[in-house]
Amino acid sequence: MIFQTRKWIKSEDLNPYGTLFGGTLLKWIDEAAAIYAIDQLGNPNVATKSISGIEFVRGAREGDIIELGFTATAFGRTSITLRGEVRNHISRAGLVTIKELVFINMSESGEPVPHGRTRRAVFERRRYAR
Repeated sequence: MIFQTRKWIKSEDLNPYGTLFGGTLLKWIDEAAAIYAIDQLGNPNVATKSISGIEFVRGAREGDIIELGFTATAFGRTSITLRGEVRNHISRAGLVTIKELVFINMSESGEPVPHGRTRRAVFERRRYAR
């Protein structure tokens, strides 16, 4: 699991109960996972197909620093499937598990296209031209 994204929980991120609002966290998960998929596929044009199996284990409070991590579990012809986790950056306590996130490799015109990647994750710093 690669934890590349960190977020500092601020007052505007909280729900009325003083914990991190789930909708805000889901937005961060989708964005961080998309960036991971972009890095893996070498294409800045990806689209979220599905996110499933989300389990909220414990909450985060104002001042906490959380980190979001992902790993590739499968490569389809035009898709990549990830597994994810959100944890407290300091204590490493798990906050959320995400069983499956699927992203589609897209052409510039918005059509699914084969990505030609192998069936294992790679960790190159820059995988696509700017």
